[in-house]
Amino acid sequence: MSGRKSTFFYGVLIALASLVVGMVIASRLDLTPRSLAGTVSVPAANSAPLTGPLDATTFRTIAHNTGPAVVSIVIESTRPARSFGDFFGLPDQLGGGRNRGGQGQGQGEETVQGAGSGFIFDAKGGYILTNNHVVEGAKRIEVYLDTMNEQLEPSGLAAKVVGRDELTDTAVIQLTEMPKEPLTEAKFGDSDQLAQGDWVMAIGNPFALSNTVTVGVVSAVGRDTPGAVAGRPQQMIQTDAAINKGNSGGPLLNIRGEVIGINTQIVTDQGQGNLGIGFAIPINLVRDILPGLREGKVVRGVLGVSVLRQPLTKDLAASYGLPGTSGAVVGSVTAGGPAERAGIKRDDVITQFNGKAVKDNSALVDMVMRTAPGTTVPVEIYRNKKAMTLNVKVDELNLAQEQETIATGAGRSDRPRNPRNEPKDTAFGMQLRDITPAISRDLGLPANRTGAVISSVDPAGSAFRAGLQTGDVIVAIDGNPVTSVDQVSAILDKVPVAQSVRVIYMRDGQEGLAVIRKR
Repeated sequence: MSGRKSTFFYGVLIALASLVVGMVIASRLDLTPRSLAGTVSVPAANSAPLTGPLDATTFRTIAHNTGPAVVSIVIESTRPARSFGDFFGLPDQLGGGRNRGGQGQGQGEETVQGAGSGFIFDAKGGYILTNNHVVEGAKRIEVYLDTMNEQLEPSGLAAKVVGRDELTDTAVIQLTEMPKEPLTEAKFGDSDQLAQGDWVMAIGNPFALSNTVTVGVVSAVGRDTPGAVAGRPQQMIQTDAAINKGNSGGPLLNIRGEVIGINTQIVTDQGQGNLGIGFAIPINLVRDILPGLREGKVVRGVLGVSVLRQPLTKDLAASYGLPGTSGAVVGSVTAGGPAERAGIKRDDVITQFNGKAVKDNSALVDMVMRTAPGTTVPVEIYRNKKAMTLNVKVDELNLAQEQETIATGAGRSDRPRNPRNEPKDTAFGMQLRDITPAISRDLGLPANRTGAVISSVDPAGSAFRAGLQTGDVIVAIDGNPVTSVDQVSAILDKVPVAQSVRVIYMRDGQEGLAVIRKR
């Protein structure tokens, strides 16, 4: 795994662990169209129950049978040349390998080498699955098989990128020169079968030590972790099987030796060492997009909503008038997107998608992932404690445009600097102030905007976990507009301990929804 990936994920993972409300854009994590999926064959997955005893030969057998399907990947790329001081103690940003500083490709550039792992899933065609970040920006790719030794062989087998998917951090590469001996294919398992405590094995190329085998257990399934794209957390398999730099792209295997995940992230210290916390992309997710990867493009739909991350509690569901605790709460709606065109609004609860019940936020994501762009589907929502059905035509995701929107709306520094009115404490981990003309100017608010501005947020409080920030303006609570700190305080003071309320807020000109719980 690259040094830049390791360091990034270590910091962001800690923040996400405390974040209760997230911007999982349900419609933005979407899917390969069915029409595309039908044009390319996908490796079969063994969904038979995982049963049987472990013995002294179990892991030996897995390593023997699956090891030959695992490959080491070495890439060369170029980057802007670093200053002399930069060469001291900084990890290679491409993940691992050796730095060939001084071999310039032009003024101000240098050649760098990185390393990762992968596994063969189509022996006849020479197709290999790996991580996108392993081959991103590669000018040259060499693949070393289990029977080859990178230190002794003059060169590996040449390969090219066939398809990449930034969202899932996956890529398919293909050998452009085939070996004389037959290739070994990895077998696919069913990642939906995994449970906490299951034995797993990782095989990869950590620190250029090809085909290194490590064993551990599944620490958690469906663990929310930072995705490869900003604002898009992913649900991954967490394992304590040792995963280090260079393991990226290698397989995580069940006790039958079947691939149930692609190793992609680690939590690490500054020394880049393994801490017993690694993450793998579930193989079922990869199988869904594999046809698109093999054809060079993964096409996704977009619904145009963000949903709250925390589950619906009984009291919160009751406030929406829901018959149960199933559904996904709409936190915001993209202007001009499919949801807005269909009439979906912020604070609606989506309870059915295309005729199927929405259990929770993750279920909605999965449903949208399996809907082809251009398809019109019925969506049942609850609004003002009443059910209604709207027809939504799913669009195609434009990831570049989405990221540009996020970038231009992020990082505002014009938060209130020195409001003069005294802050008012709440029992929700935040302090409030009235909106003064100075605060309005700082936040770029309309002249007639009323409400209560958040002047500080306690990192240990409910407001922080719900995603509220200093400078957010509370404009409504439980659907009721508010115009002042006194009005907000009066409503919040009446909330029973351990009960939740819905807060509508303004941030950078956009409305958002948060659910906070009284401590």
